[in-house]
Amino acid sequence: RFPGRWVWTSAFVLLTFSSGVGFYGLSVYLQAFSRELGWSVASISSATTFFLLVGGISAIPIAKLVAKYDVRWIVIAGAFLGSGALLCMQFVSERWHLFVVYAVYALGWSASGVGPVTTVVTRWFETKRASALAIASTGLSVGGIVVTPVIKRILDTQGIEAGSPWLATIWFIGIVPMTLLFLLPFPHQLGWMPDGERATSKEAPTLSGTPLAVAVKSRFFLMVAIGYIFAFGAQVGGVQQLVKMVEERTDRTTATLGTVVLSLFSIIARFTASRAIARLDMTRFTVLIAITQGVSLAIIGMMNSSVGLLIGIALFGCTIGNMLMMQSLLIAQRFGVLDYPRIAARQGLISFTGTAGGPLLLGALHDFAGGYRSSYLAAGACSLVGALLFSLAGSAGDD
Repeated sequence: RFPGRWVWTSAFVLLTFSSGVGFYGLSVYLQAFSRELGWSVASISSATTFFLLVGGISAIPIAKLVAKYDVRWIVIAGAFLGSGALLCMQFVSERWHLFVVYAVYALGWSASGVGPVTTVVTRWFETKRASALAIASTGLSVGGIVVTPVIKRILDTQGIEAGSPWLATIWFIGIVPMTLLFLLPFPHQLGWMPDGERATSKEAPTLSGTPLAVAVKSRFFLMVAIGYIFAFGAQVGGVQQLVKMVEERTDRTTATLGTVVLSLFSIIARFTASRAIARLDMTRFTVLIAITQGVSLAIIGMMNSSVGLLIGIALFGCTIGNMLMMQSLLIAQRFGVLDYPRIAARQGLISFTGTAGGPLLLGALHDFAGGYRSSYLAAGACSLVGALLFSLAGSAGDD
């Protein structure tokens, strides 16, 4: 049988742990370090900004390695780096310690996260790419539902010192076994073509698509990349500050429920979109997602009740998974698979550079204004700027 289903299953599992311990986990670590060490939100937010910046920069050399070598060894190397960094969190006592740990952690997260995993999925699927990426990237949301509450409970009950070895273990076990067994780098090596047709030869097929040098000079690439600076900056900043914001306005139980609601609605919206995306203009759909994200962040900023916050968080969740998924689909649809890992890495570097400012901006506005209302209203405005830039990119199907 066509082993593509095992490929997207392994991608799903990898992204579950990469997001649950990594992306969504950053919000939990922010609150834990603030609570245990008494550090300000702005100072810890700058560490989160540094994490995302290192992750974005490191994606460029990692993409070159993914294009040249078996992706499994790159992901496993990332698993070792990430586990080591999580283990060292127990020794953090000064702010500069956190920056060192986050630098190593960012390298591991980048090597075992979205870039390498989506590259493999795009190699295995062409006509079914949207559905395959939707299934695989659902792991990003499942991580927030299943894994993040576990690590939050570990840190809430045991603290950072006793809890960090558990985080390292969860990261390593969640990534390494599935990578070794099922994250198969190319279909032709096993006698398959993308989507399940039998290959006549195990020689590498000629890949179609736009060269990197041409792609990065196009208006589509530039408008999408700059648009994602604003869209991801708003999204990542909103997610990373979410736990602390909800705890400030309500309580820990509501904060934990908020992370679950965020991830649950991300899953529902992503599967709904995956069924309809083939019939939609991908660029216009991305504009709609960015507008919805802006509205939801404004709602979160204005609400103080548990019910109001959860409604805003649910609407915000509908945008999270689809926004990330659409970046991969837009690049693959417009530029093909020839230089996909390198083009995606360049996009990631640009968007992560902007994304890195999101947590810093929201944290600084929180400390300046004494609350999160201005932070989330600013994030909502950034999302609308992103929507405008996406609308100027043109269709993903243009030559």
